[in-house]
Amino acid sequence: MAGRWGNLGLVPLTHKPDRNLAMELVRVTESAALAASKWVGRGDKHAADGAAVDAMRNLLETVNMDGIVVIGEGEKDEAPMLFNGEHVGNGNQPVTDVAVDPIDGTTLTSLGRGNALSVIAVAERGSMLNPGPFVYMNKIAVGPEARGAIDITKSVRDNLNSIARAKRKTLNELTIIVLDRPRHDDLVGEIRAAGCRIKMIADGDIFGAIAAAWPQTGVDALMGIGGTPEGVTSAAAIKALGGEIQGLLWARGEEDRILAKASGIDMNRVLTTDDLVRCDDAFFAATGVTDGDLLRGVRYDAYGASSQSLVMRVRSGTIRTIDTRHRADRIGQYSSDEFR
Repeated sequence: MAGRWGNLGLVPLTHKPDRNLAMELVRVTESAALAASKWVGRGDKHAADGAAVDAMRNLLETVNMDGIVVIGEGEKDEAPMLFNGEHVGNGNQPVTDVAVDPIDGTTLTSLGRGNALSVIAVAERGSMLNPGPFVYMNKIAVGPEARGAIDITKSVRDNLNSIARAKRKTLNELTIIVLDRPRHDDLVGEIRAAGCRIKMIADGDIFGAIAAAWPQTGVDALMGIGGTPEGVTSAAAIKALGGEIQGLLWARGEEDRILAKASGIDMNRVLTTDDLVRCDDAFFAATGVTDGDLLRGVRYDAYGASSQSLVMRVRSGTIRTIDTRHRADRIGQYSSDEFR
């Protein structure tokens, strides 16, 4: 592990993607969102996640790539489903790293709340950070106007002042998105003391990071401790949007600190956007499961269903919003579970 983390868990880059894979990947997130949508508001987040995972796996088999899951779901019920190290795609070139989150916001989905997304990111093989057992990270993310203005090693107030200057706003005009967790009580107090507004979110770590870089959300930054895997996944989108994300691995307790020391991992090392995804041959796709600030969720009518997705390519910086209609008699093909 020490060797892996000595070079950020990366291997030499090879077989660069030469087409916009995101246009194929959006079919994958659409399928997961459609499968998850039948569980919206039904109070069963495990069923929702299982349906999304199953549908995402089915569609991934059709994508022209030789992918390895770097950020995955793990194993559930002794059946591997998009676990780290799993090979996905049809085996053709290019060779890629894959980060998946079939539902970013399973609890949001189960309760029928907004901003649940189905997400996938793909990049050139060896370019995505493998976080290993370190599942939490203190993060700060901003859009292009504040790129270069943040420093996660500085105080909250220093960063808020820098963001305000970069965006030509006053502190009380800034809106900071924060996960609603007890661990953030001090952070919330500091943001409020600076006079900034706060948008608290119950779940949706990837949504929060993208919202900070997406102008229509009215959010200026994401701050706080969230998932390391989600940080890697959202880094692909933030790179495409021209924003910036920084992170510091966060120890859940003494066991994590002992593991880091034994593995030669520097928990004080700042992980930049380029550390999380270190190439420009990266792609991101997300489809709304429920209505939210970024995307409209899956809706049903006499024709069938409609979905809305974001498709991003880092190298070209192209961002597409895609509205798709799905015929009622074809929706069931997205999952092996009966669609009802």
